[in-house]
Amino acid sequence: MYGYMYNIDITIHFKVGVKMKRKNKNRIENVQPLRSEKEIDEIILGLRIGGGAYRKREELAKRDILLFLFGINTGLRVSDIVKLKVKNVRHEHSFIIYEGKTEKRRVVNISMLKREIEEYTKDMNDEDYLFPSQRDKSFLSTTQVYRILRDAGKYVGREDIGTHTMRKTFGYHHYQRYKDVAILQEIFNHSSPSITMRYIGITEDDINKTLDDFRLG
Repeated sequence: MYGYMYNIDITIHFKVGVKMKRKNKNRIENVQPLRSEKEIDEIILGLRIGGGAYRKREELAKRDILLFLFGINTGLRVSDIVKLKVKNVRHEHSFIIYEGKTEKRRVVNISMLKREIEEYTKDMNDEDYLFPSQRDKSFLSTTQVYRILRDAGKYVGREDIGTHTMRKTFGYHHYQRYKDVAILQEIFNHSSPSITMRYIGITEDDINKTLDDFRLG
């Protein structure tokens, strides 16, 4: 899922100046990573079917599934993902981004999604947004993405799914595979390893494991 990052000359600058509301902070804290491939597959199914009375249109399902795969394989914030254009990712192994919240430069490896990206963008123009909104010619808003993921979660009976699910899932599985919190701390731009561990749900996992065989009385 994670490969070598190639340096190329595509640079994207995003600036986001909106402060997070309290309810959004609580939403982030309540969201959990998807800890197994089964859970990931369930959300993909929910994204394919949709949460409404009618089955989701195929082109929307493809958009939403690729956005989800993009999130769980790169760890980018959704506010940065939705602003991408086709020209940023088509025929590329990676691209450079200056993340909107921190202005931090990062090389984003997308080689693991090359096949899906090429198929998805084959009939799109370079200047098209990668994840367009139905409402206008702009990109999906973060609120729209939240609703899409929330509906997918409800389809499989989960209430703990949100936009940070993707970023937390990336971090959780990256740590489980490499056990290197320093790399994740750098990717997420956190001030300490403990914040990173708590964010991706590892601390909670470790505590629960210590209590599996614990009993008094």
